Parts: sequence; C-alpha cells; structure tokens
Amino acid sequence: MLRASWEWLDAGGLTGLQKSVYSATAKIPYGKLSSYKEIAEAINRPNAYRFVGTTLAKNPFPILIPCHRVIRSNNTIGLFAGGKNLKIKMIELERSTVKKFGIVKQE
Repeated sequence: MLRASWEWLDAGGLTGLQKSVYSATAKIPYGKLSSYKEIAEAINRPNAYRFVGTTLAKNPFPILIPCHRVIRSNNTIGLFAGGKNLKIKMIELERSTVKKFGIVKQE
C-alpha cells in the first residue's frame, strides 16, 4: 500500500491538524469506510468532525487520500466534490472488488 509521505508531498499550505486528518484518512483500508467522527477521534479531537469534513472537502491529494471512504456517522454518504453518485460508485466498486478478489489486510 502506498503511504502518503509529507516529505515528498507539497503540504506547505497545510496546518498540522489538517495533515493529521489526511494521515488518518489515508489509513482507511481499501473497501472499508470510516465516519467524520471516527477520523476526529483518531486525531484526538472528538468534536472536530465538522473540521474533518471541511478539511476533506479541500483534499489536495485525492489519489493518495481516499476521502470518498469517509461517510457520516448515521451511515449516509455525505458530500463529495465529485458528487454523491460518484462517491457511491467508488465505494461500491471497492466493495465489489474486495468481495470478488479479496484484499490483503492493510496496516
């Protein structure tokens, strides 16, 4: 699995807290989902779920930071820059790929 490295990504305009959101999001395994609240808890800011959503909406590295894997705590899709339909299709594609071929556990 490719891990985002802040050494080679141009993250100069990001705060440390934004970087922590992107790092936590990058750890979501292929085919799995997490909520904005779970990401907030992962960065030790349990009430910062709106900040997480705002940060992911500005994701400068969409290929490396899979923000489409983050949904609302009530299991609804939430917003996505590419539109809800694209987000749903990306989630379904990952799930069907895992189901069909299996995936090696990502750590």
